[in-house]
Amino acid sequence: MQLTPEELAARNRRNIALAWALAAFMVLVFTTTFLRMQHNSAAAAAKREAVLASARAEAAAAQTPVRP
Repeated sequence: MQLTPEELAARNRRNIALAWALAAFMVLVFTTTFLRMQHNSAAAAAKREAVLASARAEAAAAQTPVRP
């Protein structure tokens, strides 16, 4: 099977379009993953700070004598 020059050019254009679409999809997946990881990391840090603040408050309350 011999392709004409027009058919070869059309196939090359399709291949280039597919390559760009694949690259765009990869960038989209990478960006989404990176942003979700950043968000989860920030949420974990905030939760960690809340737990530490609660522990500090409990420790301070335990050291302070209760006055009747």
